[in-house]
Amino acid sequence: MKVLVVGNGGREHALAWKLLQSPNVTGVFCTPGNGGTATLAKCENIPVAVDDFDAIAQVVLDNGIDLVVVGPELPLSLGISDRLQQDQIKVFGPTREGAQIEASKSWAKALMIEAGVPTAIGESFSDPDAAKAYIKQQGAPIVVKADGLAAGKGVIVAQTEEEALKAVDALTEEGFTQIVVEEFLVGEEVSVLTLTDGLTFRPLIPAQDHKRIGEGDTGKNTGGMGAYAPAPVATPEIMERVEREILAPTVAALRNRGIDYRGVLYAGLMISPDGQVKVLEYNCRFGDPETQAVLPLLETPLDQLLLACCEKRLEHFPPLQWKSATAVCVVAAAGGYPDAYEKGKVITGIDQASSLGSVVFHAGTSLKNYQLVTSGGRVLGITAIGDTFEAAIEKVYQGVKAVQFEGMYYRRDIGHRVSAR
Repeated sequence: MKVLVVGNGGREHALAWKLLQSPNVTGVFCTPGNGGTATLAKCENIPVAVDDFDAIAQVVLDNGIDLVVVGPELPLSLGISDRLQQDQIKVFGPTREGAQIEASKSWAKALMIEAGVPTAIGESFSDPDAAKAYIKQQGAPIVVKADGLAAGKGVIVAQTEEEALKAVDALTEEGFTQIVVEEFLVGEEVSVLTLTDGLTFRPLIPAQDHKRIGEGDTGKNTGGMGAYAPAPVATPEIMERVEREILAPTVAALRNRGIDYRGVLYAGLMISPDGQVKVLEYNCRFGDPETQAVLPLLETPLDQLLLACCEKRLEHFPPLQWKSATAVCVVAAAGGYPDAYEKGKVITGIDQASSLGSVVFHAGTSLKNYQLVTSGGRVLGITAIGDTFEAAIEKVYQGVKAVQFEGMYYRRDIGHRVSAR
């Protein structure tokens, strides 16, 4: 079978890489793809924008593609699945209505309350002054969120009231007309990427992302500076509760609303020190960089799993098979990210990192005059697998140190919570 992956980040490179490991997959196409997908064997980039749905549908028809896998949230929120399904194209990703679970935090909050899912207490505001009054009433620390897509960076965890008030102003200036203010939850964050056909669901192994730019989880939020899987804080007992108290009621609530949700239901969770679990947010797609840590451990053919979701037969799909190992992904970012950064810096050392046992997933890269150069804020995701967490950490940082480009920045403490244990 042939598969089209929509998107151009590290997540999409990881999806293409994993799909090509299946004996059933004869070729993968990426729209538009990146410098990494351009160099994968049996993979072809096609320069079509992720929101040009008619052109994507034509790519499918012209190349005899059997399955479309949508990576980013933007095309999902704009209705790519609805458009492709009009042409009877099999697409893994929820419809526009289902994608509201990420595109609108207030919509997602209402759904969680309706389903009885444990989540942070909060309010939604269209009036910035009302949001500020609520913040002053509640005090700090407090969380301010953009009620819309913000590339993973629309959440401000404010330690002071002043910081929270400034966050309201900043999000308003960026054009967000709706702002959500929530209580600050204490604990460890865990990402659970769950695949669903709208009837039943299969959670993948839990991962832990590192969203802050600075070591020790300091500084600004980013799209994610690294991840590891499985996350030991999400014990089997906790995962059983997550399935029963969070995932099952959410899938049922979507179905009760008549939403045909075939795709990823990504639950961002907070696990408190006493073991309580609450949903911080839902996303409608694979996480980035969690996907780069989770998929290398998956032994079940990914194409067959995604097809089962598209064809609504997940209930009868065999149990998922996993490597008994740990995977760690470290993101190499452009200097200055998540603020202004330069592009076009030549990248070297990827072959050396690969020879040391890492898999290098490209995120913000492109080929220019036959040279690989930087083209985004998060440039590469270097992933390594080890029999133990310590072995994976040692191997991944050997790979990271082999890679070079001007201004390259990475966190040296990915997985610090496990190391502290």
